[in-house]
Amino acid sequence: MEAVPARVVAVVVAYNRRDLLVAALDAVAVQTRPVDHVVVVDNASTDDSLTVAQEHPSAPEVLALARNTGGAGGFAAGLAHAVAPSDGSAPADLVWLMDDDTIPTPTALAELLASRDAFEAAGGEPVAVAGSRAVWTDGREHPMNTPRRRPRADPEEVRRAQVAGAVPVRSSSFVSMLVDARAVREDGLPAADYFIWNDDFEFSTRLLRHRPGLYVPGSVVEHRTAKFAGTDVDPGPRFYNEVRNKIWMFSRSRALGPVDTAAYGASTLVRWGRTVARSQDRRTLLASGWKGLRDGVASAPRPADAVLEGLGPVEAEARAVEAAAGRPVAGGRA
Repeated sequence: MEAVPARVVAVVVAYNRRDLLVAALDAVAVQTRPVDHVVVVDNASTDDSLTVAQEHPSAPEVLALARNTGGAGGFAAGLAHAVAPSDGSAPADLVWLMDDDTIPTPTALAELLASRDAFEAAGGEPVAVAGSRAVWTDGREHPMNTPRRRPRADPEEVRRAQVAGAVPVRSSSFVSMLVDARAVREDGLPAADYFIWNDDFEFSTRLLRHRPGLYVPGSVVEHRTAKFAGTDVDPGPRFYNEVRNKIWMFSRSRALGPVDTAAYGASTLVRWGRTVARSQDRRTLLASGWKGLRDGVASAPRPADAVLEGLGPVEAEARAVEAAAGRPVAGGRA
C-alpha cells in the first residue's frame, strides 16, 4: 500500500510587519511541494497585518490574538492549534514554523522533506526537527540563525545525515523549522512565557535531547532582518529577555543535560561579555540584564495556557497539548 503523504501545516507568526507578511505568504503559496494548510497567528498587530492575512489570495486560517504574546506565545498558540485543533479539522503530521520576516525559496519545504525522508530511509530514527539555511537579503549566511551542531554525534548518525545532505544538530531556529507533531505531543509546546528570545533554542533543544535533528543547507530561506547582525548585537532593554530566559532555560528546563548546560552556559557568558563590551549604552544594558537575572532566579515561566488565557480556543488547545506531554498547566487542570 502506498504511504499517505504527511499533512504539513505552515504556521506564520505576525506582528506589525504587513509588507513582510505579504512576502512570506506569497512565498509559502508557491512552494514546489505545497503545504496542506497555512495558519497565521496575528499578535494583536496595530498595523493592517490582520487584514492582509485575512485577505491574502492563499486564504490562510487566521488566529487573531487580542493581545501581543510575543513570538513565543504566538508559536505556542499556532503549534497547539496545528497539532490539536479544537475545531474538528485534521491535525498536522508536520508543522513548518516561521516568523513573518522569513521568506522561503520555492523549494525550501521540498528540500526539508526530502532530507528528512532520506535520513530515515538510511536507517535513522524519525527526525524531530529539520531547519533551513537562513541567508540575509544579499545572500550571505545570516549569523543570527547559525544552528548548533550536535556535539559528540554518533558516527552512524553523521553518516545518515550526510546521505541526506544534512548535518546533525542540537538546536534550530524558528526562521524555518519543520517539527514532527509526534515530538510535540510527547515533549510539549514552546515556553510561551519567554515572550521573545531563546524560545526556539529551548524548544528545539528539548525536542532534540533524545531525538535526531537536521540542518539542511539545500533548504534556503531569506531572513529579512533590518540589519545584518548576530546574536551578540546590543539589544538595549531587550537584554532583559535574553538574560531572564537563559536563566529560566538553564535552571528550569529539561532541554539540556549537565554537560550541555555547562557548555552552553559558558558560551552564553562569553557572548554576554562581547555584547556589553560593544554596547553604546552600557547603563541601559546592564540595568536590563540585572533585572533579567533577578526575575530569572526569583520566578518560573507560567504554563502556556496561562499565557494564552482569554484568547479563545488556543487556550484550551495549548492546555490539551501540554497536559498530554506531562507539562504544567494553569491551576493543575488537564
